[in-house]
Amino acid sequence: MKRYIQIYKECIRISFAVASTYRTNFILNCLIMLMGDIIFPIITVLIYGAGAGFEGWTVYEVLLIQSVFTMSVAIADMSFNGILWATMDLVRNGYFEMVLILPVDAMFILMARTFSIEGIGLFLGGLAIFAVSLSKIAMPSLILWLQFGAFFTAGLFVMMGIGLIMAATSFKWVGNSRIPEIFDSIRSFGKYPQNIFPKAILIITSYIMPVAMIAYCPAAALLGRGSNAAFIMMLPSFAFLVFGVFLYRHMVRLYQGVGG
Repeated sequence: MKRYIQIYKECIRISFAVASTYRTNFILNCLIMLMGDIIFPIITVLIYGAGAGFEGWTVYEVLLIQSVFTMSVAIADMSFNGILWATMDLVRNGYFEMVLILPVDAMFILMARTFSIEGIGLFLGGLAIFAVSLSKIAMPSLILWLQFGAFFTAGLFVMMGIGLIMAATSFKWVGNSRIPEIFDSIRSFGKYPQNIFPKAILIITSYIMPVAMIAYCPAAALLGRGSNAAFIMMLPSFAFLVFGVFLYRHMVRLYQGVGG
């Protein structure tokens, strides 16, 4: 375990070193990522400014949900989303064997190597909106903060599990670059109040693919609007992570060469 921690720390150090070496590229990438995701909060403000909005939700409550979504995605982009594209590229070009000969777990080393500090700008932008939104509503109690932490972590489990499942398909289906786009479309349902969707959508976003856990459930917990159903949703969230880890490692064991 100590060796794995050292490896991960070294990969983080390298990511910081690369960012400091190519500062202009790093700053531009951070700004582009931030501008791409900040458009939704801006649209939300414009909608409420025009007198419309989501029934039963104030502008700051909706912004709280979207800020949590932004922070969750930023953490995912920095820490584990890179394994999908790394796996796809290595399998397609026949270099995955170079990973297998390393004396460490393949899944771990690919996550560590693809750690990217570029998502820090997106995270800080989300954190700023989070702080402003939270300042406009009642300060949550310690219990609500604990619920927020549990649900926020479960949301990361969902994204990691689905990311590993998509990466695992690369071993047999090397041309699957469009699959992440489909998931991104589904994931976007998690940045809105869930009661605005029909029941069929709620079932999907809550239990089948619990993207509501990415942002809505943590934010609702802070607002004191959580429900017991959110605790039940933690089960499929954890199941996605367990299945993703199992499937990825299983496909690594079945890997036989270029193209799967």
